[in-house]
Amino acid sequence: MSFDYRGKLIAITGGAGDIAGAFIRPPAARGAHIAVIDVRGERAEAVAAGLPGTGHRGYACDLTDLGQVEHLVAALERDHGRIDVLVNTVGMSSQERFDERDVTTIRRELEVNLISPLVLTRLAIPLLRAAPDPRVITTVSLGGIFPLGETPIYTASKFGLRGAMLAIGLDLAAKGITVSSVLPSATDTRMLRQEAVEGGNALQFQDQPQPPSTVARAMMSLLDRPRLEAYPRFSESLLVRFGTLFPNQLPKLMRLFRKKGERGLARYLRRLETDGYAVHTSSGWELTEPH
Repeated sequence: MSFDYRGKLIAITGGAGDIAGAFIRPPAARGAHIAVIDVRGERAEAVAAGLPGTGHRGYACDLTDLGQVEHLVAALERDHGRIDVLVNTVGMSSQERFDERDVTTIRRELEVNLISPLVLTRLAIPLLRAAPDPRVITTVSLGGIFPLGETPIYTASKFGLRGAMLAIGLDLAAKGITVSSVLPSATDTRMLRQEAVEGGNALQFQDQPQPPSTVARAMMSLLDRPRLEAYPRFSESLLVRFGTLFPNQLPKLMRLFRKKGERGLARYLRRLETDGYAVHTSSGWELTEPH
């Protein structure tokens, strides 16, 4: 059955980001009201104002600040009275190697990727219970199954987030709240572009990064057909699962695919240069804005 978006309140974090932007337009066009939540308040309001339909609002919130999250939940209750669908897409990644990075950045990345979606989901429970068919969808990552050597803190946060959402989904199912996660591979977002120019994990570039719209379709499929997890590219999940079933084979597996990934990363950087997202200087690659 197709999910009925009419009159539903969808609250989405990271709302000014690429994946959120691809997801919210179809529901807005089908009659949903969108609460666009982003640390960049003006950007959130601009995104909300540009959506089709009515009843959309932008909200500024640093999700690592408990006081701001509490204020956000109060504002959503005041403005809408309930949350029909809570979508957690906020996330970050750092390319600093584990043996070199500052401890404070470790805490920050875990706060953004792991703690903040759990805290918001917990505080939103009363508003979810006020909806007739409440849903939670969280963007995790295939990095929540497959360890990425260059980004261990990102891996830790996504392993933890995936496990938490699986457990929460089992717990809340009996209480009338459906919890699902989507596990995308490399997606052509600003975060991935930043990772590429900073020399991130080449294994992500085995194939051309998927567009955000592919992830958005997988998220919408979770509303049409609820389940604990969905994979935009199911074939990739099979490879990942093989690697995790045989963890001692990971070093061999990574050597096997690294060269292909490095070639894919080089192609992706050239494409970013052609599209105006990156420039190659004497000191390396730098991210830019397209003309």
